[in-house]
Amino acid sequence: MSARTRVVIAKPGLDGHDRGVKIVARALRDAGMEVIYTGLHQTPEQIVETAIQEDADAVGLSVLSGAHMTLFRKVIELLAERGADDILVFGGGIIPDDDLPELERLGVRKIFTPGATTQSIVEWAREHIAPAHA
Repeated sequence: MSARTRVVIAKPGLDGHDRGVKIVARALRDAGMEVIYTGLHQTPEQIVETAIQEDADAVGLSVLSGAHMTLFRKVIELLAERGADDILVFGGGIIPDDDLPELERLGVRKIFTPGATTQSIVEWAREHIAPAHA
């Protein structure tokens, strides 16, 4: 039996819009991945703790608040501090194209901007997120 990919999906910060992230979480689940959705208003510390406790292969952040640079940076820093920098970080939301290179430099593997299809997200996840316990 092969291991299932485990993905933590989170809504960091004060952003209260969760319809899109729930659709993404459901699409990943329907594609056979184990999805842990943390809910709204999570701190980077809570997200990283969940990812470590759940033995996640990846963390997906949904950010619509404009605080994406701070939130992605903090999650990546905390993962590194906890020795969990092998957990892939990706995300989506309202993120200006000009910020994408800096997010990539920080270590964010992929950003899905408005208009991305759930199929494209699932295909990317299947290709890039490998279960650590396979």
